[in-house]
Amino acid sequence: MAVEHKPPSVRVDVLGPLRLTVGGTPVDVPGPKRRAILALLALAEGRTVTIDHLMDALWPSEVPESGRQALHTHVSRLRGHLGPAASQLETRHDGYRLDLGRGELDLTQARALLATARNSAHQDPAGALALLREAYTLWRGSVLADLTDIMPIATAVEGCAQLRRDVVNALIDTAIAAGEANTILSLASASLAADPLREPPVLSLMRALAATGQAPEALRVGREYRHRLADETGLDPSPALGELERDIISGTAGPAPTRRESPTRPTTRLIGRDAQIAALHRLLATERLVTLTGPGGVGKTRVALEVARQIEMATVVLLAPVTDPAAISHALATALNLKIVRGDVLSACISVLGDRQGVLVIDNCEHVLDAVRDTVSMILSSCPQLSILATSREPLGLAAEYASRLAALPLPGPDQDLPRVPSVALFLDRASRVRPGSPLTPAELRTVAEIVRRLDGMPLAIELAAGRLSTFSLADLHRRLDRSLDLLGGGRPSGDSRHRTLRATIEWSYQLLTEKEQCLFRHLSVFVDGVDLDTAERLAGDLDLRGDPGSVLARLVDTSMVNVDFEGGTRYRMLETLRAFGVDRLEAAGEDKAAAERLLRWAVELTEWIGAAMTTEREPEADAVLRRELPNLRAAWRLARRPGPLDDAAAMVVALFYAVAYRDLIEIRDWAEELAGDPALSSHSLAAQVLGTAAEAAYHRGDYRRADQLARRGLELATDDIGSWFCLTPLAVAASARGAYSDTVEHSLSAAALTSMPSEHLGVAALVTAYTGDLDEARKLHAQGVTSAVSPTMLSWSAYVAGEIESSAGHTELAEHHYIRSIALARTSGAAFLVGIATVGLLSVRAAADRVHEVLNGYREVIDYFARTGNWTHLWVTLRNLAELLRRLGDDEPAAQLEAAADQAPDAPAVASSPTGEQFLNRVPGSAVTSRKAVLDIARQAIERNLTRS
Repeated sequence: MAVEHKPPSVRVDVLGPLRLTVGGTPVDVPGPKRRAILALLALAEGRTVTIDHLMDALWPSEVPESGRQALHTHVSRLRGHLGPAASQLETRHDGYRLDLGRGELDLTQARALLATARNSAHQDPAGALALLREAYTLWRGSVLADLTDIMPIATAVEGCAQLRRDVVNALIDTAIAAGEANTILSLASASLAADPLREPPVLSLMRALAATGQAPEALRVGREYRHRLADETGLDPSPALGELERDIISGTAGPAPTRRESPTRPTTRLIGRDAQIAALHRLLATERLVTLTGPGGVGKTRVALEVARQIEMATVVLLAPVTDPAAISHALATALNLKIVRGDVLSACISVLGDRQGVLVIDNCEHVLDAVRDTVSMILSSCPQLSILATSREPLGLAAEYASRLAALPLPGPDQDLPRVPSVALFLDRASRVRPGSPLTPAELRTVAEIVRRLDGMPLAIELAAGRLSTFSLADLHRRLDRSLDLLGGGRPSGDSRHRTLRATIEWSYQLLTEKEQCLFRHLSVFVDGVDLDTAERLAGDLDLRGDPGSVLARLVDTSMVNVDFEGGTRYRMLETLRAFGVDRLEAAGEDKAAAERLLRWAVELTEWIGAAMTTEREPEADAVLRRELPNLRAAWRLARRPGPLDDAAAMVVALFYAVAYRDLIEIRDWAEELAGDPALSSHSLAAQVLGTAAEAAYHRGDYRRADQLARRGLELATDDIGSWFCLTPLAVAASARGAYSDTVEHSLSAAALTSMPSEHLGVAALVTAYTGDLDEARKLHAQGVTSAVSPTMLSWSAYVAGEIESSAGHTELAEHHYIRSIALARTSGAAFLVGIATVGLLSVRAAADRVHEVLNGYREVIDYFARTGNWTHLWVTLRNLAELLRRLGDDEPAAQLEAAADQAPDAPAVASSPTGEQFLNRVPGSAVTSRKAVLDIARQAIERNLTRS
């Protein structure tokens, strides 16, 4: 019979110098990096440690090229140290895992002993005491002292120190409860000596002294702590110290209650709130009731406590733990250090407050709002010298109330000193506590700036994110922010359970809403950039929310679940963290599919309205709506591109044809070309319209060969006049770019015959006719088109064509007038493309008038515009015009380089000396200037050089 050999036991000890034991025999692990790997794997307590995390820890400044191989070698040798237990060091797809069982890691053992002792302390204090003594002996000295220069290990060492404090606190309290206080007096004294400004060790030592008959000594410890705290921090201890002193004097001091730090003693520095605190002080000097409102996690409590700390006569009432409205008066009594055994508690509190001056801070009112309102009203009427500062996610609703909304921390903008921006400074401060080290590089600071932007500047979210640097690198944290609600959870415990995770904080507010309010909140969350009032009310109607939808929306604003912005029109938005929660709630309610369909329906209807309005006098309004709603349309577009029918995506693209044709909204152009590449498009009823829109997009991208191909493919699929119109329009301008002017006129006139507003197409025909020298025919075609121009863009187009005709005729002053009018009209409608080409024409006629300095500055701006939008077709025209000016200025070398580059570029439009037709389409680039960046550098340097001369 085969005997199964059990692998030897492994023991890793980290609560002191690192120690490895295999089969009861100590094993030496040489080298700091190998020891660090063992420590990191052990500290993970069974979790996989990624390769990236290990390499970042071992080489924090820069990972060498051989880093991955070196890590692999260290792990391989570490398996050798484990010997027959090597299988416990597992290789995973993205890292390594050390599988340690029960009793094989002292850190896990200490946690387990502490948890078991806490659970059994009430029933068996003696047994719990034995467990805690065993846990306490697991610490063998300084934890991993030779490895604390490695940031993740240093952070873990801090965690081990906190665990030791928890064990010591529990050990002292349990010993007192078990009647063995005399055995832990020295430990209690040492605990206080190690942290003389923390109140819990003070209370523990005082109880231990009182329990051993040393009441005077216990009271002396309390008095010394009061003086020490006041001298070094300017703060007062919590009411718990006074209560314990009274119990010691009366001989009734008992075991320690649940520990809670003093609410007036902040544990971290408050950052970025000086202006708000100063404003609250000013308000409290004139107002009886100030309510600090704002969403959960924005820092209302922290700000209010700081205000209280700075006021000599301030009393703080914490309502977060209060779930019964009837307990509010008892919370007030506790804050006032009153023990009321009979009579009305609130009346007794008011009699104590009486004519007292100062400020009463009432924190976290929203969940017991009605009862707080009644209590505050009674205090205000009975205590004329007292002011009240309340914090709540919505106002109390009293006539005397001044509501002050606390906004998130300011976000970093361009060219700011990032460490001085409050949101960034908060992240850096909290990050330094979990990952101390050298200052961040400029690139890392930019990553931090992006993180705090993604977190809306919310202090709680920023603090939680910074705390995650104990686990993730900065880059890892940034990549995982799309899962922020889950990423920013867990972690270090908090005294307030609502603030343990971002999700729990938001859930607290969500549960205070009515069912109708929750429903509207959920469905608003699919709008990534908020909605206007009409959309919100229409959404409420679609959801069949009975009653006034405006009232429901107002309630969401009042409770800080939705923000309202009045600049540029009323807009209702959610902070990104709240929106992510709303999306999660949609999925949990099984409403996500219906919400997505509703967003798509909204997007299709909106783009249809935008497309129709852009052909009318309402074009500027339509342009503004399009730009404002682009983030929401982007979200709808991604939904529309999920597997399934193309109806919604096709409808959106076709409706936005004029946005593609005249605006620098490159993203929408990309949508058109993306849809044109979908194999399923060929059989769709809108195929020709989509391909025509994509052809227009390709033309503006500077690829008129692709534009020609897409338009011709669309013509083959067109089944009606409108499909043909969509394709003939880009086909005409693509022909113009390659110098096939007769084709341009033919396509333009064909398109004009298919629409009731032919101004655009007759303008194209007039333009190329003027380029061929037939100015009379050009004017005739232009005059026919002007009569149908209605929208500002079409009026601008007509003015541009008139300018080109007059410029060709040598009438520079008249041409300048038309160009200026074209630019002004295009700017009102958002037609940036027309602004660009009309500016090029304007610069040409001004160059002829020797306005060199003005023209050079203009070329600099328009070159940057076309380069930014990727429109090389018109950029080449601009560069040719610039080259002509440079020759006149005697700067021949850059002029020649620019002309040569344009001659050889396959996407440069034809000029008189260029080949046309098929020859032009088949032209290949030469080798004189192959880099487009080099071309732009030549142009920009020539402009700057000549500006200094002019």
